[in-house]
This record gives sequence, structure tokens and C-alpha cells, in this order.
Amino acid sequence: MKDKGKLFVISGPSGAGKSTVVFKATEGRDDVCFSTSVTTRKPRPGEVDGKEYFFVDLEQFDEMVKNNELLEHATYVANSYGTPRAYVEKQIDAGIDVILDIEVQGARQINEKKPDAVKIFIIPPSLQDLERRLRGRGTDTERAIEARLIRARQEYAEADFYDYIIINDDAESAAKELAAIMVAERCKYSHRAHYLKEV
Repeated sequence: MKDKGKLFVISGPSGAGKSTVVFKATEGRDDVCFSTSVTTRKPRPGEVDGKEYFFVDLEQFDEMVKNNELLEHATYVANSYGTPRAYVEKQIDAGIDVILDIEVQGARQINEKKPDAVKIFIIPPSLQDLERRLRGRGTDTERAIEARLIRARQEYAEADFYDYIIINDDAESAAKELAAIMVAERCKYSHRAHYLKEV
């Protein structure tokens, strides 16, 4: 009897180090995958349909929204992105945990459609620390940094529906916390109660 996988929604401000923490927590595991998003943007050189993204045109995307085939969707810089329900459910049914790295608004949509999804908010120890990290990257203009900090404050205010908060002061420790949450969630009574029905 194989356990089903679980859906883990990861959010946090830009610069919180989400990707590093998730990579370290899931490295070497074959029972975890990232959800592949659907997008209307054109493939970049080297991108493969079904790997980096499922590439669709706007008409197909709108059809998917209309038919409730997306768990969440949003538009960024004139391109639409979404999480395909069928792909996520297929992985979960196969016993694979699915990780989504999405913004708070998308996480809220998922929370409405899949309330059993595990929602994790990853943040730096302080907003001052976040500012230091953003400046340290050297990739953003002053204006972009200010915009990211304003957005971070908004996300903090909107994050009251998450199940867990991980403070990424040290990526190794934060990754251990994430891995521990993933194990604990699989051991929950509600996830394993079916074993007791064998008695």
C-alpha cells in the first residue's frame, strides 16, 4: 500500500533564498518533484516543452482557466502562468510530493481549491537582512530594490493562511526544517489512517 504524495506550496519574498533551501532539502530524493507550469510566453533557447514549462497560446490558456484545469494562475509582464491540476494530481497519486514555488496570491488560490496543501512561508531573519541580500546580489536597480521591499511587506501582511514559517538565516538549517516538515506531513494521522483500516 503506497502513500499518496502531498502538495507543498512554498512562498516568500524575492531574496529570501527559497530556491537554495528547496534544492538542499530535496537533493537526491526521487519522491519529490517541482510542478511544471503552463505559460503563454514563447520558449527561450534550450527550453523544452513539458520540462521547463508547458507552452500554450493565450486561447488554450483561457480555455484551461474556463475548464478549471489550473489550480492557480496569474499574469506577469503580459504573459500568463498557471499550475496544471492534472499534472499535480498525477504525481501525487503516484506517491510523489509536488513542490510549487509561487507568490502569495497564487498560494491563496491553491488554498481555496486544495485546502490540504501544505503552505510554507520562507523569510530572512529581518527586512533589513532582506534589503542587504537584495543589494548584495547586484542585479537590481535602487528602484527595483525598493519595489521588492514594499512587496515583501505586503506579502508578510497577507501570509496569515500559511501552515509553517521557515526563517532562512542559514540555508543548511532552513533546508533541515523544510525536510522535517515534509516528513512530518507524510506521518500525519489523516495521511496514514487508511493503514488502521486493515485491522
